[in-house]
Amino acid sequence: MGTNTAPTLHDVARRAGVSTATVSRSLNLPDRVRPQTRARVELAVAELGYTPHFGGRALVSNRTNTVGAVIPTMENAIFARGLQAMQDEFTAGGVTMLVATSYYDAEREAEQIRTLLARGVDGLVLIGQARPDSTYQMLQARNIPFLLVWIYHSDSSYPCVGFDNRGAARAMAEQVLASGHRRVAMISGLTAGNDRAAERVAGVCDALAARDIPLEPPYLVEKPYTLDDGGEAAKTLLALDPRPTAIICGNDVQAAGALRGSREAGLAVPRDVSIVGFDDIDLAVAVEPALTTVRVPHRRMGRAAAKLLLQLIAKVQSPESIRFDTRIIQRGSLSAPPDGY
Repeated sequence: MGTNTAPTLHDVARRAGVSTATVSRSLNLPDRVRPQTRARVELAVAELGYTPHFGGRALVSNRTNTVGAVIPTMENAIFARGLQAMQDEFTAGGVTMLVATSYYDAEREAEQIRTLLARGVDGLVLIGQARPDSTYQMLQARNIPFLLVWIYHSDSSYPCVGFDNRGAARAMAEQVLASGHRRVAMISGLTAGNDRAAERVAGVCDALAARDIPLEPPYLVEKPYTLDDGGEAAKTLLALDPRPTAIICGNDVQAAGALRGSREAGLAVPRDVSIVGFDDIDLAVAVEPALTTVRVPHRRMGRAAAKLLLQLIAKVQSPESIRFDTRIIQRGSLSAPPDGY
């Protein structure tokens, strides 16, 4: 083998003292090879720096042992948690995950899906359900297994692994109302192209409507999921007359920003205004006061999604949805409204 030549299957076989067929089985069907033989092959692979030919393996198995995930953004911590759990599960199954971002744009998501399909991924993970019918038609035409995560709809036509965003947000709003608040505002994520954000707004509206409390602009504000936007939105809301006594936020990042915005407006949380979040990421307990929020089991959700997708790819399970429960975590940012409100 020349110094500038990549090692081949024959090189590995010669180093390990086995046939090329045995090397191929060790790499593609390791359970069918004796442990001692497999160990010799693995050592030879490591010593030579051999990389199996991707296209050849795909032709033999009709699989590439890769899956794709298209997420809205890398900047949201909730996706990082879930994706890491997925990656761990896929890695344990000998599968590589390729990640692309859509920035909440349906056309960009469709293009990313086409790119992943062109790479021959065996399955796909997609966030949420809201996307054009043409995208679903493309997936069905290719007959590729896919999952929708971070959402759950009992009547969905597609397998989901997630939770009821609307129900979780309604429960949080009911907790705020149970604390005595009636002047309630909301900082939502941008709902265009984001059915999770839209469902959280709907859930809060459900709870408030049951008490004949409206939620509409200017007391309902849509902003990106950033600290700065959460802070500016909170200052805008707290300048209204009458001033809200509680602000429900679409996620914990917005809520942390709202805490800062409240301080900059000269108000104390929760003495003057209560602020609640959604997701229960690490930031929720890093701020002062710590956030009352909705705990979402992102890691368990990610692991379950990866396991189910692998089963669907292997055709050992029908595409049944999995629902996870959320719960409210009560911390210091929510209390009764100020006297006189």
